Amino acid sequence: MRHIILGTAGHIDHGKSTLVKALTGTDPDRLKEEKERGITIDLGFANMSYDGLTVGIVDVPGHEKLIKNMLAGAGGIDMVLLTIAADEGIMPQTREHLAICNLLGIEAGLTVITKMDLVDDEFLEIVIEEAREFVKGSFLQNSEIIPISAKTTQNMDLLREKIKQTAMATTQKSSGGAFRLPVDRVFTLKGFGTVVTGTALSGTINIDEIMEILPSGLKAKVRGLHSHGSHIKQGAAGQRIAINLQGIDKNALKRGDCVVKEKTFKPTQKVNVLLKLLKTAQALKTGTVVHFHLGTSETTARLVLYETPKLLPGETAFCQLRLKDPVVAVNKDKFIIRRLSPLETIGGGILLDPLPSKKKQADDIKSLNIYLNGKLTEKIIEKIRQSSTDGMTISMLKGWINEEIKAIENTVAGLISSGQLTESHETLFQKQVLDNIQKKIIEHMRVFHKKNPLRLGIEKEELKAQFKHIDSRLLLMLLADTNNFIIEKELLRLREFKPKLTSIDESLKTKILTILKDAAFLPPPKQEITKSLSIKESQTDDLLRFLIKEGSVIRINDAIYLLKELYNEMIKKLKEYHNKNTDVITVGEFRDMINTSRKYALPYLEYLDSQKITLRIGDKRKIMPVLFKV
Repeated sequence: MRHIILGTAGHIDHGKSTLVKALTGTDPDRLKEEKERGITIDLGFANMSYDGLTVGIVDVPGHEKLIKNMLAGAGGIDMVLLTIAADEGIMPQTREHLAICNLLGIEAGLTVITKMDLVDDEFLEIVIEEAREFVKGSFLQNSEIIPISAKTTQNMDLLREKIKQTAMATTQKSSGGAFRLPVDRVFTLKGFGTVVTGTALSGTINIDEIMEILPSGLKAKVRGLHSHGSHIKQGAAGQRIAINLQGIDKNALKRGDCVVKEKTFKPTQKVNVLLKLLKTAQALKTGTVVHFHLGTSETTARLVLYETPKLLPGETAFCQLRLKDPVVAVNKDKFIIRRLSPLETIGGGILLDPLPSKKKQADDIKSLNIYLNGKLTEKIIEKIRQSSTDGMTISMLKGWINEEIKAIENTVAGLISSGQLTESHETLFQKQVLDNIQKKIIEHMRVFHKKNPLRLGIEKEELKAQFKHIDSRLLLMLLADTNNFIIEKELLRLREFKPKLTSIDESLKTKILTILKDAAFLPPPKQEITKSLSIKESQTDDLLRFLIKEGSVIRINDAIYLLKELYNEMIKKLKEYHNKNTDVITVGEFRDMINTSRKYALPYLEYLDSQKITLRIGDKRKIMPVLFKV
């Protein structure tokens, strides 16, 4: 089934709602006040069914004070019926509505001259000619102009056929993207609960799915789906859909919210756009505050021009709009801006980056040209590049760009395969960005090694602190490159690095080895060694670590270090004791065996326990078989 959304447009009292009722049999004016006053106040809905085609109709109000309601319905339409009353001709909201449709990028439609029964043929021809001149230069320039009378039904069958032809030739929205439905109505139904309605802009939705409502972040299960009064199991892009949401209060929702797939879209309060100012508008300066309309949402925005301090009437420029309230936006969405006072439409354009980086404007402009004219591959590469060390999940990428999910997934897979992108923990990074980070890490470590030639490496936590702007998982992924780095427990060093001793260090090394050799199994604690050599404790630490790595010294605990040859002698004596006596030894026996004190005997035995050479059993130690492999 083909689904197309048709919207009405035109001045107040030019017969839009009457025309919809004549076409469909449904009165789109659903509010009591609308029926009492005889004008459309809010959005109305109806539909027309053809063989293999459903045309959903959004009827919009024509009053100048209700343009914001008109805009809430115009965002999702595919084709338009521009109505011009035969007895009045072109009026202010005729002009404003057509300008809005042009700015929203609507490409299909028909011009309808309503109330033809109120004028004679000669006057009707004048109005038709006026309409033809009016739509020149717009998307309706080559469309047919059809005079009709809803009252007498003259030409109504012709209009129905022309709507069908136009709808069949109109490109329908893709159901292959991530589901997104801007909410235009919220209400409750007895026995059902909360219901929201809107036009699905992309993707599909199914009963029992969990959906996210943005910008609030609330989640709800889809209890039921309806389209034009009929129950459906699945809703798709291009349809008017009513969604029955389970477990969520009506008061928590409003027009302007978006029903979307979980973890796919991210609300934003900054958008980079290509803005076009209408020829009839006044010039705009950076800092100007305007009304911003996107989909069914409305907020205010402060304008920041990128390439010029002032945007003149009829001109186009890249800029950023900083929004008062968060919205859900996607690359290539269309938007409208209006003056704060007096309320009038002054421009609109194409949304290029809904999640702009914090880079300089020059970088943004380069990116925006790609987002405007680039291919899918180019857009993805550029967006991941701009995401820098934050990266971007594939899910969020699907909600950033309005493309089919399959096309995005295939493009990403190809970019990963070619080495242009790297994926870590479901997050995408551009290879060049990662290479640059790795270069900075290598340079940092070279400086560290130069300053600390004896240290065997830098602590991982110390390095994380230096690069705290980088996610720790990403940092560890980069450090896993064995061509550049060696990781030993909590220490990291460059593969190219070899600890080196200066002449001063060589002298200190000799002194430490002499001190340890002379002391035998009663070595002075590290603190005493530091004091006797008149050096800093950190210098002693570096030298001892070097001696351990070199194999000259054994670390018993943080205070006690034993010469390796003395340690070997200890092991030899323990073997001899085992062979002559038994496989059990007391602390006292061990102390006497190596001619030391209890103060040292206990730490030595604890170290031997840790090496599984001995096993503590009460106050004694059992000599383990592993000793004879040492």
